Amino acid sequence: MLKIFNTLTRRTEVFQPIQPGQVRMYVCGMTVYDRCHLGHARMLVNFDLVFRWLQQLGYQVTYVRNITDIDDKIIARAALNQEPISALTTRMISAMHQDLSALHVLPPTYEPRATDHVPGMITMISTLIERQLAYVGANGDVYYSVHDFPAYGKLSGKTLEDLRAGERISVDPHKRDPLDFVLWKATKPGEPAWPSPWGPGRPGWHIECSVMSEHFLGSHFDIHGGGHDLQFPHHENEIAQSEGAHGHAFVNLWMHNGFLRVNDEKMSKSLDNFFTIDAVLQSFDAEVIRFFLLRGHYRSPLNYTDAHLEDARQALNTLYNALRGQPLTAGQPDWAQPEAQAFRAALNDDFNTPEAIAVLFGLARDIHRGDAEKATLLLRLAGTLGLLERDPEQWMQQGAGLGRKAAQAALGLSATAVEQLIEQRSQARQQRNFAESDRLRQVLQDHGVVLEDSAQGTTWRRV
Repeated sequence: MLKIFNTLTRRTEVFQPIQPGQVRMYVCGMTVYDRCHLGHARMLVNFDLVFRWLQQLGYQVTYVRNITDIDDKIIARAALNQEPISALTTRMISAMHQDLSALHVLPPTYEPRATDHVPGMITMISTLIERQLAYVGANGDVYYSVHDFPAYGKLSGKTLEDLRAGERISVDPHKRDPLDFVLWKATKPGEPAWPSPWGPGRPGWHIECSVMSEHFLGSHFDIHGGGHDLQFPHHENEIAQSEGAHGHAFVNLWMHNGFLRVNDEKMSKSLDNFFTIDAVLQSFDAEVIRFFLLRGHYRSPLNYTDAHLEDARQALNTLYNALRGQPLTAGQPDWAQPEAQAFRAALNDDFNTPEAIAVLFGLARDIHRGDAEKATLLLRLAGTLGLLERDPEQWMQQGAGLGRKAAQAALGLSATAVEQLIEQRSQARQQRNFAESDRLRQVLQDHGVVLEDSAQGTTWRRV
């Protein structure tokens, strides 16, 4: 029985979809003005796991993850680069897809772009105005009237009084209340604009997700997710918009992943302490990054250092080593086996990946002790996490989890050259020329290649 922590109720609940057997899930995606960083990767990998596990449990999942392709940051970056907005967003979307493919993040069912749903946003804003939950300011912007939505703050636990007393709110003389937020921005010189009943302009950020989620999932659906930083104000504002427009519940269960931290600070572009996925891929293989992100529970903070990634690389190599030379067949795990039951119980307990991964290492220990029958179970359970999907021998020989530049630097000898030296060593051993055999082993070792002799022959791996 799957249990998930619900940010809205602040407790772990048994998951019950609105429609039996089907799950509708929306996750706030990327604003495409720059490359994705590891903090983004954490959110994307975590919800990829949720998507995979819901499918593993037999649910038919409709997963929507949007792309914000019109926004203040996008406009500013395009102007800085002196390029059209469409050229910037197209390039960044392509780069994002490359990063996600490397991280084994499955494509969502739908990946809508905000600019394709502006008419729907205008319709929802019009409804909010009709319901007296929104108003047109003297500057042509349209604002949401927070005071007129009594449930405002229920997701974050903040009251209007707390917000007014403690939040830093920009002063806008066109707002009735400093807490009101923009739904539609009147056009400015040089900015893209769409026609609307209130004059040409473009949508505010918050209205995008309310409209795109409704378009694909309906006005009431099962799961809404995103990073912890989106809980307030973005998700709070989504609730106000959607429930204000429709007069009923918007989402049953809210999920938020914890921050990826650097020196005890959230990794973010605003703090200039971020590392792009592409940059980290130069040092560490994408599967190492995925493994590192899944080792921590999705709701807990996770600290980033190169040392932590190197530890993840060595740990992942332990799992791959356990599979080397074993007869392996892909497919579904045998859920009747006790290790599989423990693995399932861990993931059904609010996606407890640390406990699930501990099961994988238990299987690896059994394999190293001679229980080869556990190898296929290890492979199949890891596959539900998007791990151990490479050939073990190739993994160990092609960098053992090193990234692009690191592997290139470490792989001084090609695989062909390694095989030739191993053959020369084998001939030396047959001729009982052990001095030459030892010399060739040392040559390989000096190039980061470790030999492992057995009755079946000699295998090798890089270190």
